[in-house]
Amino acid sequence: MENQNYRTLTPSLGGSFSYAWSKIFGKAFLILLVTVIIVGLLDSPAASVKWNMDDGNFDWPIFFIFPAIIFGLAYTILFVPVIDYGLQYLFLNAMRDEEADIKLLFEGFRSKYLNIVLANLIVTALVIMGFVMLIIPGIIIACRLAFVSYLVMDKNLDPMKAVEKSWQMTKGHGWTIFFMAITSVFLIIFGIVAFIVGVFISIIWIHAAFATLYQSVLNQNDDENPIPILGVNEVR
Repeated sequence: MENQNYRTLTPSLGGSFSYAWSKIFGKAFLILLVTVIIVGLLDSPAASVKWNMDDGNFDWPIFFIFPAIIFGLAYTILFVPVIDYGLQYLFLNAMRDEEADIKLLFEGFRSKYLNIVLANLIVTALVIMGFVMLIIPGIIIACRLAFVSYLVMDKNLDPMKAVEKSWQMTKGHGWTIFFMAITSVFLIIFGIVAFIVGVFISIIWIHAAFATLYQSVLNQNDDENPIPILGVNEVR
């Protein structure tokens, strides 16, 4: 498995996690670890505001509450998705044995900012609508749109084309994505229970496995139905 070329990967749950495991402890491990920690810290301000809103534990003066809510919403919509998309792009590069640099976390601010924000809003809206329709449609939509972030970052697709392409690419792989998500939950729990530091290994492994699955499906998809790359950003 260690010598397997990413271009020969085929989609499967076990294959994705196995290939990812063989890669995460290589030359990029420290970068992946630091990146996961940085993203966790950058995601925390919005999570903190949401936690206080949900619990009703605002101990701040009343005139701070409204600005805090506005900040939390702006941070969640305009900043967090760019970092998260950058994280997934960095992991994809690592699985391809390409340059995995922390600067990729912020790549979206430089060239793909609007596409990332709009893609995230579209996916979020569709998933929420699906969950309103008795939960199961929301799960299906979330699984079928799992590749949107990779397509925006890797193929420079605009939001609607990324949504359409993800839906097409994940046809026949929905159950694999769903069970990978379930497996991920157990890996996080195991990482916490076994040893707190182990949760970082679990998170790295999960991100690497999903990046591997995307690449595996892409290997088949590019042969059967190549993805067009937009002219302006044709060369990454």
